[in-house]
Amino acid sequence: MIDPADVRVVLMDGATAATLSQVLPLLLLTLMVELRRVELHRRGRNVRTTRLLLGLFFIAFGVVETVFVLSIDGEFIPFTWSDLIAALSIFVLIALLFLLSLLDSPEHRKQHERPRDADSS
Repeated sequence: MIDPADVRVVLMDGATAATLSQVLPLLLLTLMVELRRVELHRRGRNVRTTRLLLGLFFIAFGVVETVFVLSIDGEFIPFTWSDLIAALSIFVLIALLFLLSLLDSPEHRKQHERPRDADSS
């Protein structure tokens, strides 16, 4: 007889999920270094649209990475609490990386500051 409380969802085997959950953040970091180097977050006709698209990419990446971390033991559902805590902490770190990638460097801010008029005080 099938037990309805015994729900198991397997997306991929544990070894593949473990490998992907380790390799993908390194690729994301490499991608962000290159995006900062070419200053993609400041280019385009509409900078807000560019940043929105980058944000959506980071959200999608975070969801995929969370699924991989939850699948490390071979099953997506049921997951262990330690897997959930690890997945959420990785998701928060990815969000922090996204926010930091949009900040201007101090040198860039100094170059683009407008001189203030002494007469306008």
